[in-house]
Amino acid sequence: MNLSRHDQLTIGQLAERSGLATSALRYYESLGLIHAERTAGGQRRYSRATLRRVAFVRAAQRVGLSLDEARAALDQLPTDRAPSTAEWAEVATPWQTRIDQQIAELERLKQKLTGCIGCGCLSLTRCALYNPEDGAAAAGAGARFLLSPVNRVPAPEAD
Repeated sequence: MNLSRHDQLTIGQLAERSGLATSALRYYESLGLIHAERTAGGQRRYSRATLRRVAFVRAAQRVGLSLDEARAALDQLPTDRAPSTAEWAEVATPWQTRIDQQIAELERLKQKLTGCIGCGCLSLTRCALYNPEDGAAAAGAGARFLLSPVNRVPAPEAD
C-alpha cells in the first residue's frame, strides 16, 4: 500500500495518538487487527487510517466483543479509507442489538438490587440476585456456578 511519509505513523506516534501502549499495538498487529509496513530498517509504519481501526477495536471491547469478534468485523471494512455509512451500518447493527440486551439485563439487575438493598439476607436459598427461585438446588449441594454481572452466563464447572 506504499504510503507517503506524511501519511505514515511510527509505532510511538500511533501509541501516543491512540492512548495504547506500543506492546498492545504489536499485539493487535499479531492478531491481524492492524497492519504495518516495514521500512528498509525494519521499523513499523502505520497508515493514519490505523487510528480509526484502533478506535474501532476499543469501542468493540467496550460493548463486550472479543478481539476475535472485532477482527471479524474489521475484516468487513476497508483498510485504507474510512468506511461508508452503509459499510459501517452493516457492522454496527449487531452491536446495537448486543447493547440493547446488556441494557435490559442491567435494568433487571437494578430492579432486583433495589428490592434487595438493606435486607442483608445473605441467603443463597432465597436471594433473588444469586439464586433466583433456588435454581441451584437442583444441581446438588455446593457451589455450582458464578454469574457474570452483565450477561449472567454460568461459568464452566470445575472437575
